Amino acid sequence: MTGTPETYIALSAITKGYRIGGEAIPIFSGLDLSIPRGDFVAIMGPSGSGKSTLLNMLAGIDRPDAGTLRIGTSRLDQMGEAARASWRAHHMGIVFQFYNLLPMLTAAQNVELPLLLKPLSARERRIRVERVLDLVGLAGREKQYPAMMSGGQQQRVGIARAIVSDPGLLLCDEPTGDLDRTSADEVLEMLRFLNRQLEKTIVMVTHDPQAASYAKRTLHLDKGDFIEEKRAA
Repeated sequence: MTGTPETYIALSAITKGYRIGGEAIPIFSGLDLSIPRGDFVAIMGPSGSGKSTLLNMLAGIDRPDAGTLRIGTSRLDQMGEAARASWRAHHMGIVFQFYNLLPMLTAAQNVELPLLLKPLSARERRIRVERVLDLVGLAGREKQYPAMMSGGQQQRVGIARAIVSDPGLLLCDEPTGDLDRTSADEVLEMLRFLNRQLEKTIVMVTHDPQAASYAKRTLHLDKGDFIEEKRAA
């Protein structure tokens, strides 16, 4: 008999707002969210609905004004900026829309960057980098620079960089927004593989319904609250 999946991400009564000039701009007022370990969740919603703010809080880049934000056993809402940065380096990978690769570094060097913060030898780093580049289908391209690669290949390098430290959580910010349909589907198949085979928990913000269809469930965010949930067939 299968038990109830363990809750991995839990947001409770989250309040968040910003001040622009002298005006207070509320984003969330009492937001709740629960994501089991091993889930693949797509978050959709119109511009200004709070998608980016939510992702920034999950990434530990921003902190809620009030409420509880727990990932695993860690309370991110209670951490200072330095502690959140350290937590992010050890537990999370981020995949960006525009890849965020350094153009003067090779694919292998870009992927290696997160490992430079860990007590690993150069040989250990090389083995890990080669392993994840092979995993994302880029074996043999270690010495290529971003300008020598297609957009889809660059995003695969970005995914390899995000998983090279073996984090439990992947946050994806419009990961296919800059790709053609074929390349986008290849990247989404890779994310699905990471979720199903390597049991990575994935939270993906997207505007693309086809991209969202790769997730196990889709949450629709509007005016700072979830208004609808759809589960994959």
